[in-house]
Amino acid sequence: MTSPNMADTSWITDQYDRFVGGNTALSQPDDAGVIRVDETTGLGVGLSTDCNARYAYLDPYTGAQLSLAEAYRNVATSGAVPQAVSDCLNFGSPEDPEIMWQFAEAVRGLADGCQELGIPVTGGNVSLYNQTAGRAIHPTPVVGVMGRFDDVSRRTPSGFERWADGQAIYLLGVTGDELDGSEFARIRGHLGGVPPQVDLTAEKTLAEILINASRDGMIDAAHDLSEGGLAAGLAEMSLRFGVGARVAVDGICERDGVDAFTALFSESQARAVVALPRSEEVRFTDMTTARGFAALRIGVVDAQSGTLEVAGPFDGGSFTLGLDELREAWSAVIPSRFGSEI
Repeated sequence: MTSPNMADTSWITDQYDRFVGGNTALSQPDDAGVIRVDETTGLGVGLSTDCNARYAYLDPYTGAQLSLAEAYRNVATSGAVPQAVSDCLNFGSPEDPEIMWQFAEAVRGLADGCQELGIPVTGGNVSLYNQTAGRAIHPTPVVGVMGRFDDVSRRTPSGFERWADGQAIYLLGVTGDELDGSEFARIRGHLGGVPPQVDLTAEKTLAEILINASRDGMIDAAHDLSEGGLAAGLAEMSLRFGVGARVAVDGICERDGVDAFTALFSESQARAVVALPRSEEVRFTDMTTARGFAALRIGVVDAQSGTLEVAGPFDGGSFTLGLDELREAWSAVIPSRFGSEI
């Protein structure tokens, strides 16, 4: 959580008006920004932009689709129905055949992905010659997705709330051994292998579940899993409102055939974590079962402890993170690099 890619960005976002005349319903650090555009009906939009340049470096076709999938998933996690795509395609010099190949593959991947998801690219831009002394940036196809809310009051925040003590926590999706291009690999100085697999059919099914569960009031928190995997997702959900949780990864290891480390840090796609009242568990699991989508109960919200406790098949059987200590470390990263307010 002290990686610059994972750290708290509020030092930046607090320095401008992010409330848009009081019509902002969700903002950083939630998965999508949500803006109310009609104060009478509650009509609104959800917005997310995403990209992992390490994935695109390993495979630009797949990397572009992973950018699309994450933005699509983030919008659905908030409860909005994805409607349209914009993009900002950032590459080095197209005079270099290798970089021109990266660009062409990314465009092809984005086009194929949008066709499969059934959402159009409505506009965007391309930025080329992004390099210094002949060294190009990693291919960075940033994708933005806009979704529609009929009523933004049905939005889903990304964190555990204090009044939700004892709610069930579910992991949606399957975890594979997919650490190449991950945040953990970056911290270890490794960039190689292949990025996580893309399954846009699974992304569509997951989105349907998240949108319907939000609309029908089944879930009270939802967060997609991407950079940092399950470990980062759980930490971010706890830090959102300062509410802890008790979870176990044994079931993930047994069901998906991965070790505890992989269960925590794999960046397998088409996954999310949700929290829901126990009274909604049967209705929720019936919905996931009917769609043939993996759902596993992994823990409960713990609003009293002020900690995130993770149990599993590793030394000591569990570990506990204090949220105050975690927040202090997480929040200090960006200010320590940029100093006083701009």
